[in-house]
Amino acid sequence: MTLAARAAVLFDRDGVLNVDEGYSFEPSRLVWVKGALQAVRTVNQAGALAIVITNQSGIGRGYYSEAQMHAFHQAMTSDLADAGARLDDIYYCPFHEDALEARYRHPDHPDRKPNPGMLLRAMREHQLTPDRVVMIGDKQADMQAAERAHVRGILFQGGDLEPVVADALRQLKLGSLPG
Repeated sequence: MTLAARAAVLFDRDGVLNVDEGYSFEPSRLVWVKGALQAVRTVNQAGALAIVITNQSGIGRGYYSEAQMHAFHQAMTSDLADAGARLDDIYYCPFHEDALEARYRHPDHPDRKPNPGMLLRAMREHQLTPDRVVMIGDKQADMQAAERAHVRGILFQGGDLEPVVADALRQLKLGSLPG
């Protein structure tokens, strides 16, 4: 695949892939949004990258550790593998202006959505051009980050994620493959 043809769907995590319980970090409490496992598999089958872009201020706020977040991501990865799907990368931002630990405290970190830092880094590291990227998020901060990164944003308002991903793939001119 040429670099010009490389495409990606960027997913916010909480509220898009998994049910947002507020600071989700316990693998035993992972609940997938309807159609999410199939949606990631559809992205994989279409030849696009599936990348997570997630604010994780719960780390900075001291609600859970980076190790606990990584364990949650491992549970996601395992469930996806069982469904014949995979994530190509995960970007997270633990920074917050009210972080308890100084190392996570930042008044306006460039990676924290609505800033586009994580999106820009994903595009740079995976050699993606903005016209070949779609961001699916459930908050205005996700849409603002997409706009600031000059990529298309799709606001997910709940329900079944799979038709939303099919729309994203059509926007990328990849179509949708049967699951």
